[in-house]
Amino acid sequence: MNAIAQVCAGLAVLVHLVAFTWEVLLFERPGVHQGIFKIPTANLPATRLWSFNVGFYNLFLAAGPVAGLVLLHTGHADAGRWLVLYCCGFMLLAGIALGVSDLRGLSRPRGAGRGGALAQALPALGALVAALF
Repeated sequence: MNAIAQVCAGLAVLVHLVAFTWEVLLFERPGVHQGIFKIPTANLPATRLWSFNVGFYNLFLAAGPVAGLVLLHTGHADAGRWLVLYCCGFMLLAGIALGVSDLRGLSRPRGAGRGGALAQALPALGALVAALF
């Protein structure tokens, strides 16, 4: 797996770690739930469980490429490469799903989640494309 694919996978990991931080550790801050996720404070109790679960989903998803990169550099290149590629494929598909939910206006105004969908999908796509070369 070339260096560009590894860097893109690392960026994908960082995106998911930031999402974890916002969704689990900082979600109750108005700048996060209102500013980033466009969720009114009045809806905070109803969305806290969602936020907590999705945050840990993002943390666990970030762990896959990290483990794959460690394997890649510790003598288990095939296993590491496939783990990184599988997890980046999963991240890409999750980003597409987030984009579709944004286009449909599910839970917030259309277009409010475009940045998140692109941030989730593009680094993973970059890793997958770079791995082809």
